[in-house]
Parts: sequence; C-alpha cells; structure tokens
Amino acid sequence: MTTAPTSDIDLFADDVLVDPYPTYAALRELGAVVRLPRNDVYALTRYGAIRDALADWESFSSATIGFNPMVNEALAGTSLRSDPPEHTTLRATLSENLTPRALRGLGVQIEAKADALVAELAARGGFEAIDDLARAFPLEIVADLIGFTGEVKENMMRWGQAAMEVIGPMNQRTQENFPIAGELYGWCSTVTAADLAEGSIGRGIFDAETRGAIPAGSAGHIIHQYLGAGVDTTIASIGNIVALFGRHPEQFELVRQDASLIPAAFNEVLRYWAPVHAWGRRATRDVEVDGVVIPEGAQVAILFGSGNRDPRHYETADVFDVTRNPVDHLSFGYGPHGCAGQGLARLEAHAVIRALATHVGSFELGDEVREPSNITRSIHSLPVRAVVPA
Repeated sequence: MTTAPTSDIDLFADDVLVDPYPTYAALRELGAVVRLPRNDVYALTRYGAIRDALADWESFSSATIGFNPMVNEALAGTSLRSDPPEHTTLRATLSENLTPRALRGLGVQIEAKADALVAELAARGGFEAIDDLARAFPLEIVADLIGFTGEVKENMMRWGQAAMEVIGPMNQRTQENFPIAGELYGWCSTVTAADLAEGSIGRGIFDAETRGAIPAGSAGHIIHQYLGAGVDTTIASIGNIVALFGRHPEQFELVRQDASLIPAAFNEVLRYWAPVHAWGRRATRDVEVDGVVIPEGAQVAILFGSGNRDPRHYETADVFDVTRNPVDHLSFGYGPHGCAGQGLARLEAHAVIRALATHVGSFELGDEVREPSNITRSIHSLPVRAVVPA
C-alpha cells in the first residue's frame, strides 16, 4: 500500500467550479484517491472507488457531508447528515411520498404542466431557458407538493440555492449565503402543519411525527431536505437538458423521432453534466482504496462528475450520446444515501424532454453564462430561440 498522490488543485476555485472536467481528468490520471492539501480532503476521482465508497456507509460516514463545521452542525437531525439506524428511520418518512406508486397520480399533472409551459415558450419563439423553464417549472411542482405558500413559496429559490452553497468550504460564497440559509433553517425549526397546505406531503410528514413514526421535532428537518437538496439540483438538470440539446442537435433529433429514448436521454444528461460537484464523507477508520490508505478521521470529497466521465467505466466517456442509457450513473448517488427524490426528478425531467420534443424542432442558443457555485453546477442564464417543428 502507498500514500495517496497529492495535487495542489483547489476544488473550489472559480475556474474549476465553472468547468471542472479538465481538472477531473487530471485527478483521475493521478489515482482513484488524490490528496488535496488546499482543501484538506482526500478526493475520490474514479467510478469504482466512488461507487464503493457510497455503498460503504460504515467506513465512509455522512456525519460530515459538508466542507465546513458550521453546516454539518446545522444539518444535524437530517437524513442527509446521518447514518443507519437513525438515517433509516428518517429516510423512510422522506421517501414514503416519493415512491413510484405514490408519484403515479402526480405524473399526469406534471406532464400536463410541462406541456403547457413549453408550448407557451415555444410559441413565443424566444425565451430564457433558465428563468422561464428550468427555475419556473420545478419551483411550482415542489411548492404544490410540499404545500408551500406565501413568503415561503417566494423564497424557495434563494433558500434552496443558499442551502447548497453553504455545504462548501468556508469561502466567500459560503459566508455570504449562510444568512440566507439561516432563514431556511429558522423556518424549518418553527414550521407547523398549519403552515402548509391541506392535503400536501408536508402535512403528511407532520402526521408521521404525530403518530410516532419519526422522532419528535424531525418533521421540519425532513421538509428542509425537499427544498434544500431537491430544488437547486433539479433546476440545474433541466437547464442542462436545454443546453445539451442545443449543443447537440443530432441527439435532440433522435429523441424527437423516438420518444422511447427520453429516459435514456435524461440519464445521459445526468452522466455528462453532473448537477452536484462535490459531496463530503468522513472516514471512520483507515480505509484502503485502490492500494491507498485514507486515514481514519479524514474528510473525503466525492466527485460525482469525475466518476461519470471515467473512461475505465464508460467508453467514449466525453461524448454526449442519448442512446448510451447509463442507468448506473452516479449523479443520484448510490447506496443508502441514493437520492430519495430521484423519482420526482425523473418525472419532471422526462415531462420537460417530452414537451420539448413535441413543441420544439430545434434550438438556437445564445450565450451560456455560468457563475461559480460551491456544490451545484448549473447554468445561470441561457437565451434560446426555439424553432417550431414544420
């Protein structure tokens, strides 16, 4: 066994956050595990190492998913920052309303809303892909699902973005967003069932608390995850759909001609441009990974996007191909902490892709603007001219 190779790369530097893929390629060549002193982490870079670590919660604990102590303290009591058996209990209630069976009826509403929105945008001829679609659509879906109203509904986007930003190291972005994330933490600590729309999933979570299915006081933590972990990543994914279809018109045409490719196309979007940049784990013991020892207590950075582009696992990994259908991509995680909301994310994304394939013949993209963000890699703005099918 050997010590980990070392790199002076800063994972959270602006240029890396905007386009991390050259950095990922360089790190993968150094090894499956690379020590990054500037971030005080051991980075997992290759597909196999990442998937194995995500499955092994006993060696790679979620006690420190964030890269600063303040956020890890703030997330105490959530299923994001817990391990079994506590995680198992909290996760069961979080997932109860997100199973395929539970979401079946919601799918019809989501399809209808996506179709109406995209039809309206396409009829305009031009629209802003992020504000008008990627942000507007999931915010409406989640607000209705959880039962957010009034001020909370109006703050969903800024709260969701801040909740992800503060998971990064204590850099300027994190410091600026802690007060905003604090508003969300404060609301989640005081929210009651009466604050949420009747018949909503949010009300159902409080019902679970009342009957003792989850610990007292944990309903607010679970509701936090719907907003904190689910909104910003879905916005990123939908923006990426439009951008990648615009960049690769031949791939969009394949989907337009064959609707059965929609699930595969979304899987490829998630693989090609992972919405989450880095996520934390803590080594609970000395762990050997590919002949390298990660010492007990070390902070680990899971690089989903790097694993998704690992040529050891995917042939032509840097090619966007909607026929690939990479069902084993890492963007939804893996193992006990695999994304609880992935069923809802798929419903939303599939509906958007189907609506785009129906109402848009091709895209002409304007200037794509990205701003550095610690955890979620997304497009900030993207003007589009939509050509309606002949």
